[in-house]
Amino acid sequence: MSLRNDSRDPPRNARVAAVQMVSTPRVEDNLGMADRLIADAVAQGAEIVALPEYFPIMGMSDGDKVRVRESDAPGGEGGPIQAFLAAAARRHRVWLIGGSMPLCARDPAKVLNSTLVYNPLGERVARYDKIHLFGFQKGAERYNESATIEAGSQPVAFDSPFGRIGLSICYDLRFPELYRALGVTDLLVVPAAFTETTGRAHWEILLRARAIENQCYVLAVGQGGRHENGRETHGNSMLIDPWGTIVDRKLKGPGIVIGDLDHALIADVRASLPALRHRVM
Repeated sequence: MSLRNDSRDPPRNARVAAVQMVSTPRVEDNLGMADRLIADAVAQGAEIVALPEYFPIMGMSDGDKVRVRESDAPGGEGGPIQAFLAAAARRHRVWLIGGSMPLCARDPAKVLNSTLVYNPLGERVARYDKIHLFGFQKGAERYNESATIEAGSQPVAFDSPFGRIGLSICYDLRFPELYRALGVTDLLVVPAAFTETTGRAHWEILLRARAIENQCYVLAVGQGGRHENGRETHGNSMLIDPWGTIVDRKLKGPGIVIGDLDHALIADVRASLPALRHRVM
């Protein structure tokens, strides 16, 4: 089976799925839930499956993710989370985008918040470290990711049989220049754990804007519910087409968002409104 797209061949259409979760502080439980939901997506025909930010752990404190961080190992042997991703991609024969997980950083007190991508052979084909770190303070609600996360520096997109796929994580969504730096893509994937406060105000608006301005599909996959640590994440996972239309969504709770990536629609949108070719900057 050929897994890499020859640039001479047109990309294939694909069924894509987002796995929404409400992760717990227990890695083993979260991996079990992720595996069941991946299987559900595959049973519905998904060939690309994406997990949310922090899918393996939503700890009781920020330090919990530091305690379960793993060393970087492209073969999947860096720890149980990477081993799970490689094995799940291979077992289900899908392209698996592992939301985000904590990897070791240069600073021993911090982690890298990283998306890992595996092909259907269980081979890792891409890694993206979250560049923009969330900071928010409103009343008693406060977040400061830079206290425990080391920022990445390199935008990442990868080629697949289904076209070019760009990676980003959560707060990155607010920075359109990151997506421009990826070049022309067919699909943008946005795993997230948006807070309910910011998500209710901005999540859908920003996602649809990224789809419209980049004239591509956006697959947004969130944590969605009340976690054991008391945090409420917004959820509202969705697939958006290049015209900005929402194809499917799930508001709250664990479950699947699924739909088709249609290259004819991408081409039609870009031909009728050639905004990407009209750019001057």
